Amino acid sequence: MTLEGKVEGAVKAAGIFCIARAKPLSARTIMNEADFQLRAPIGQRRIVVAMSGGVDSSVVAALAARSGAEVIGVTLQLYDHGEAVGRAGACCAGRDIRDARAVCDRLGIAHYVFDHESRFRDSVIDDFADEYMAGRTPIPCVKCNMGVKFTDLFRLARELGADCLATGHYVRRVEGAGGPELHRAADPARDQSYFLFATTDEQLAFLRFPLGGMPKTRVREIAKELGLIVAGKPDSQDICFVPDGDYASLVKKLRPEAGTVGDIVDEAGAKLGEHKGLIHFTVGQRRGLEIGGQAEPLYVIRLDPERQQVVVGPKRALAVKAARIEGLNRIGVAYSGPLTAKVRSLARPVPARLEGDRVVFETPEYGVAPGQAAVLYAGDRVLGGGWIAETERAETALAA
Repeated sequence: MTLEGKVEGAVKAAGIFCIARAKPLSARTIMNEADFQLRAPIGQRRIVVAMSGGVDSSVVAALAARSGAEVIGVTLQLYDHGEAVGRAGACCAGRDIRDARAVCDRLGIAHYVFDHESRFRDSVIDDFADEYMAGRTPIPCVKCNMGVKFTDLFRLARELGADCLATGHYVRRVEGAGGPELHRAADPARDQSYFLFATTDEQLAFLRFPLGGMPKTRVREIAKELGLIVAGKPDSQDICFVPDGDYASLVKKLRPEAGTVGDIVDEAGAKLGEHKGLIHFTVGQRRGLEIGGQAEPLYVIRLDPERQQVVVGPKRALAVKAARIEGLNRIGVAYSGPLTAKVRSLARPVPARLEGDRVVFETPEYGVAPGQAAVLYAGDRVLGGGWIAETERAETALAA
């Protein structure tokens, strides 16, 4: 089937509303810095690039175009929250779609936009609100990757006859003895492997991450050398669909009962103060409690949605020896050696072991919050991970 025929089929399935037709790519002399891990001849391959309108995915499209393969840029419109569509630092909304289209026009490649706003709202935004209502701390970026970005884009890329789907994530895909493996980015400051722990083996076989071996500075240099309008564009925010970073206001808009007031109590149940909704707190938080006159600083150690209580205690009460995880996903061939676990996106991986559905830490870990992920590593290799359902306090915390 021709490309036009495949696109027509994808349009009927997903609802396309904007197209930029391909133009000849002007000659460039920049050294090829990305390996898309495709069989030769590359000129007979088709690469679909997931384009958010930011500098990273734009450079991926440029590298793909320079490889000699046929390249198609695809953007999913995921939301339209008023001021967010024109705000720098968002993604997959009005201004960003226009930027993606302009980049594709500059590179001379086709660009297609698919409306997935309803799917994104149901699988990511509503889930985000429900998790906060349940006293957990969600990671919407992972839910987006699990559903809209990888699952839906994976299907669209297949329908377009692609040989791979390339994204701007900072991770590495390494061909191991037992098949492709997911590894941390070469630049630790940009590594996004924590958010991709739910990637399946089938997805990893089809995905490509050409920026995983580059520092961000080089990515921006390439964008500038190519004259891309996004060369100086700010990076997208962690949660793209929150226009002003006020997560609580968004949750209250979606779930008005989220503003229910309640008590701040100590572990014995004694009332120390009041709060204006559990959505304002997460495990390990210290600021915002507004409780004075205590012998030592207090931290949020647990949220109780049934009683609408924020339970606080000293830092030692945060010590956790293990976490029970749900939805464990394993990536690549089985591994039985020493491993490390990362329980927050900005945390360092710490020595741990996996015992059934429990991640047991070698030494007590702090700030382990239900709703976050526990991601497992063997060196730089990502072994997989799961969602933190509950935690087990360390003996030192209990003794104190």
